Amino acid sequence: MTHPTIKLPTLIAHRGYSAAAPENTLTAVRAAHQAGTTWVELDVQLLGDGTPVIWHDSDVSRCSDGSGLLATMTWPQAQQLDAGSWFGDAFAGEKMASLEAMLALLNELKMGVNLEIKVNKGRDPIALVDTVLPMVLNSLPAERLIISSFDADALSRCRHFAAKETLAIGVLFGSTPKNWRAQCEAVEAFSIHSHWPRLKRTQADAMKRDGYQILCYTPNDPSAFESRWTWGIASAITDEPVAFQRFLDNRRQR
Repeated sequence: MTHPTIKLPTLIAHRGYSAAAPENTLTAVRAAHQAGTTWVELDVQLLGDGTPVIWHDSDVSRCSDGSGLLATMTWPQAQQLDAGSWFGDAFAGEKMASLEAMLALLNELKMGVNLEIKVNKGRDPIALVDTVLPMVLNSLPAERLIISSFDADALSRCRHFAAKETLAIGVLFGSTPKNWRAQCEAVEAFSIHSHWPRLKRTQADAMKRDGYQILCYTPNDPSAFESRWTWGIASAITDEPVAFQRFLDNRRQR
């Protein structure tokens, strides 16, 4: 299988180092870097005015001091939100990150990113991809980028922008569907991103045989996940990269 020359790390920090800082923020990415993690997983979607931002939910109530849907929000309105104090007083005043600012930080830190195209209910996957992909492809080298999504239309549109030789696409699954292979072949996928408790050994074996890299989300207990490494899992996308690394280091020393 031809794909960008990506050297996947064992651990990817989920939404940045989200156990140590507010998720999907510039601070969470800096925290991941300071902890020695070389890749992060982040979510991108559009505000109502078309500004691409790093955010997971369809609204802002869980991770800010405000309320309202991203679909109805402008960038100036979003910048009025405190996106840090919900996590802890030390993060008060943290702002929602624009995609532009996040790409600049990733380049400054020379970090890789698994960027999820987050298509929340009622949102347009094509408009999201058409805004995001040109910015990302112009900013990051192929070896530091995987674009992933649960949304088949979004992934198909992503492939429209770049061939498999220059853009790694990851297909996200909760439970692995019977037609997983067809979904991956349709977008010439590089990787499969599976919800780790629901992935079966036989499925992982078949994915590996077909040449796909397997990334698992979101294991946070390294001992519970330990047996999965023998399945040929490439990376664990975790909120707890430091705890995971400590566990792996201790295991190697035994």
